[in-house]
Amino acid sequence: MVFDLIDVIKGEATLSQALIRDKRLDTLALLPASQSRDKDSLTEDGVACVIAELRARFDWVICDSPAGIEKGATLAMRHADVAVVVVNPEVSSIRDADRIIGMLDAKTAKAETGQCVDKHLLLTRYDPVRARRGEIMNVEDVLEILSIPLLGIIPESGEVLLSSNVGAPVTLGSPGSAPAQAYLDAARRLKGEGIGMVISSDKPRLLHRLFTRRAA
Repeated sequence: MVFDLIDVIKGEATLSQALIRDKRLDTLALLPASQSRDKDSLTEDGVACVIAELRARFDWVICDSPAGIEKGATLAMRHADVAVVVVNPEVSSIRDADRIIGMLDAKTAKAETGQCVDKHLLLTRYDPVRARRGEIMNVEDVLEILSIPLLGIIPESGEVLLSSNVGAPVTLGSPGSAPAQAYLDAARRLKGEGIGMVISSDKPRLLHRLFTRRAA
């Protein structure tokens, strides 16, 4: 039987019973969210207790938030120290991200004590050719609107879909691909490493602005 986050919160399973160890990476474990049970069972106190226990066991606790600004997203960000705001270069995605950034500055435990959640921007599915044609937003405009440090740019690539279809992250399914390298570089920046960032085929002025922005 597979237990999930709600089972742990309701006391129907222990955290150890619900955690699923990855078969490829022995240091990685996953805690499933429920796909069928009432999301109202996700209480602020319950989530806080689970996150506290996870913090005691792991170096990194990553809460994958659902898209939008409903209760699931609010609870996922509530106890965050750092937030990675993931967007694609579409107006609707940027608009949602702007609202999320506002919530991070107002509705988190840190915000309520006068502190700031450290925020980073991860831009996915980016195609510089389409950006130059005006079909999607370019990097400069996205940064201008959201005004948070850039963590990484993941290029549009069929390798991501191919890896997803075989049930593997692109970093394992296609480790030599451009998106895999971009994700790995973003992870290293999140850890504090000074990794440079280049967008192929973009204008020199844009590259200059990216290199002179505050490091993510």
